[in-house]
Amino acid sequence: MTAETYQLLFFTELAGLPVFDLKQRRIGRVRDAAIVPLIHPARVDRFLVGAGSSWLSVRYDQIASISLKGIQLSNERLYPYHSDEYMLRIKRDLLDQQIIDVNGRKVVRVNDVTFEIQRDERDSLAVLEVDVGVRSILRRVMQGAAPPRLVRRLQRSIPPKSIRWEFCNIVEADPQRRLRLNISHDKLETLHPADLADIVEELSPDDRQAIIGTIDSEVAAEALSEIDPKMQASILEALEPEVAAGIMDEMAPDQAADALGELEEETSAGILDEMDTEPVSEVRELLEYDEDTAGGMMNTEAIVLGEETLLADAMIQLRDQADALESTHAVFLSDREGRITAQVPAARLFLGDPRSPLRGLADGRLISTRADETQKRVTELFDKYNLLALPVLEEDGSLAGVITADDVISVLRKR
Repeated sequence: MTAETYQLLFFTELAGLPVFDLKQRRIGRVRDAAIVPLIHPARVDRFLVGAGSSWLSVRYDQIASISLKGIQLSNERLYPYHSDEYMLRIKRDLLDQQIIDVNGRKVVRVNDVTFEIQRDERDSLAVLEVDVGVRSILRRVMQGAAPPRLVRRLQRSIPPKSIRWEFCNIVEADPQRRLRLNISHDKLETLHPADLADIVEELSPDDRQAIIGTIDSEVAAEALSEIDPKMQASILEALEPEVAAGIMDEMAPDQAADALGELEEETSAGILDEMDTEPVSEVRELLEYDEDTAGGMMNTEAIVLGEETLLADAMIQLRDQADALESTHAVFLSDREGRITAQVPAARLFLGDPRSPLRGLADGRLISTRADETQKRVTELFDKYNLLALPVLEEDGSLAGVITADDVISVLRKR
């Protein structure tokens, strides 16, 4: 179907349209249009009309009809335009700006905007899509140089490429303007952390800070964990210490330590001072280790159960550690003195006899290392024994932390 069938109007057509009063006299041309998100998320609320050296503000309810020939007013009580921070102006704030396509999980640049002409007692416009493809570039190039109907015919052979308005997420660095424009990042919080990380990496430094600093702390932590360490550092340095600390509280201790390790000591100390007591002690401990050692690779989050614990009792205890189970490859067993004696692959917990002790499900020989072991030796152990998890033991045999296959992969990627 053609644009005419859908009753669509492009901003490249709207800009420059003549505006007529009740006596069919032209009072000016459209220079810009604005929505007021706090009032309506898509309806064009104001038309900014150029009349000589000044602009007039035309409300949506002062318009009788809209077509490619022009805009006919139904009310002539017009007032000079004054800048309003609650307005999202199409030309000034959207055209040529980067926005996030939440559905496509990418950053795009806006070339044009498509409106739907809604015909009722009077005509009004609602933002339908933002246009990012070749069609919209053609309209921009031909704007003012050819009649709109000719441009529409020329574009029919070009496949459309646009994003529905409800899938667009506007990026605004200014916190006050975000509030005034009712900009929410709720849709971003539903994305996979890796997709969100890819989006954040494409943005400018100010926009990265605006996204990470305003989304849910847990989501921000997951996304930040997927971002290059140097970029992590630049984002954290730009955030207020309490905001950065809230994100660090949600990260695994080893990931938080890695991120803080990239910061200047003063910045890192400021964030640590704002963190919750429980995670900060583990993070401080991990920061003491050289990043090129097993201690620098390990995570302090692990599940340790007594080797004599019956499987049925163990399953009850594990329900209380549901969060840790999400990233657990194995459960570690200890003797009465707290020394680690074995590990049980997580999958075996669902296959054993509920009445049997956990030691009966354990792997044969315990492969372990010490905190001062080198990264090179750790990767060799994972390769040689095909490990998913490697316990790091203290001198007394108790558990200091765990290195997972994911940690090793991260090290290898950095190389």
